[in-house]
Amino acid sequence: MTTLHRTAIALAAGLLTCPAWAQITFYEHDGYGGRSFTTAAPLRDFRSVGFNDRASSAVVVGGRWEVCEDIAYGGACVVLRPGNYPSLGGMGLNDQLSSARPAGPTPAPVSSAPQITFYENEGYQGRSVTADQELPDFRRVAFNDRASSVVVTSGRWEVCADVAYGGSCVVLRPGNYPSLVGMGLNDRLSSARPTEPQRGDPRDVPPPAPTPPGPQITFYEHDGYRGRSFTTTQPTQNFRSVGFNDIASSAVVQNGRWEVCADVAYGGTCAVLRPGNYPSLRGMDLNDRLSSARPTDQPRAEAPVATQPVAAPSYEYRRRPNERLFEVPVTYVRAVVGEPTERCWIEQQQATSSSGNQAGRTLLGAVIGGVIGHQIGGGTGRDLATVGGAVTGAVIGARTGRDSDAGPTQDVRRCTSVPSTVPAYWDVDYSFRGEQHRVQMSSAPGSTISVNRFGEPRQ
Repeated sequence: MTTLHRTAIALAAGLLTCPAWAQITFYEHDGYGGRSFTTAAPLRDFRSVGFNDRASSAVVVGGRWEVCEDIAYGGACVVLRPGNYPSLGGMGLNDQLSSARPAGPTPAPVSSAPQITFYENEGYQGRSVTADQELPDFRRVAFNDRASSVVVTSGRWEVCADVAYGGSCVVLRPGNYPSLVGMGLNDRLSSARPTEPQRGDPRDVPPPAPTPPGPQITFYEHDGYRGRSFTTTQPTQNFRSVGFNDIASSAVVQNGRWEVCADVAYGGTCAVLRPGNYPSLRGMDLNDRLSSARPTDQPRAEAPVATQPVAAPSYEYRRRPNERLFEVPVTYVRAVVGEPTERCWIEQQQATSSSGNQAGRTLLGAVIGGVIGHQIGGGTGRDLATVGGAVTGAVIGARTGRDSDAGPTQDVRRCTSVPSTVPAYWDVDYSFRGEQHRVQMSSAPGSTISVNRFGEPRQ
């Protein structure tokens, strides 16, 4: 019998009381990504559902909910009203929740002191800075010209492009602002301060309307989720409009399926990405080529559904705030090389009845050229020289045939397989607290690996 079933019986028996339709869903990652669980009943210990210290975002469908960092509703707690909370980082509760319960119609008082959190990347990603008082110069907190998204927990805040509240300014009301691009303030903020509401203030920006969890994708400038990024929940038919055309090298699909295409208006080479993490788009031949993307329910016939990369995504290995780490020795490492590549060239051969003799001359020329090339090189260079010599010899042989035999010629495509020498990923084994673990990493590990208290790898 599940926890929800037991709770339903208790409610029917009058043993518990909850506000009507009280329900909350917790998500493993910011932006409603990763695993999730939903409850309509008090839950005094998240370990019972395998979700202790894992929640990073939440959606409250009905009622008010008290969420707490310790089991049995202890430690720091906040009360969440109905709405969407794409990040719990601004409350200081990211990856720290251990219990939750309906708060009823008269929740415990929540501080009304002004509070704002700035994030380095769009979609509440990257480093963050939280303030509860005026901040005239972001250089004091090493965050000048870095903010790309904002969460206003309480109060109204005037945020400005220059220090000392100069330059372009807007007033943000309580709410979540996943991008500052539309305000013209992305990577430009230098000061912020609480401000009292003033009637008719033209700078007053209404908070974005909360939206239910839906399709969401984040693109990153470099492999491994590094560099600049942008997050979207809407079809984007031209990446030039967000300054990201032909730049994306990795991606994270938080929700839904997304069709990503090399040309604007969803043209050219396309692939459909399922929810998951893609540390490199090279395997899809889309690295630094994407120009449009849109949510899709069904993949187009000509758009292959991209499988999850073999290498485990390093995005999952990011360190959570205030997470204690342990260094454990690596016990086994195996490099797995990538797929072989195909090298091709074009030869000419006669199309007449004497083509058999001509083919013989071509083959003989390839053999002689291969022997010469093999004698020239050494090691890997010798292999490449052999291939090059074979190609050259084949061309010479074909040309000799053409000189001696008259008749029409035709182009013939020849190919050879060249083994890869570059590892695609590394299998890594380690032991933590008596339990064996294996992980696939996109880069070679050192002699030790960092893990959290559950034995999960961290970078």
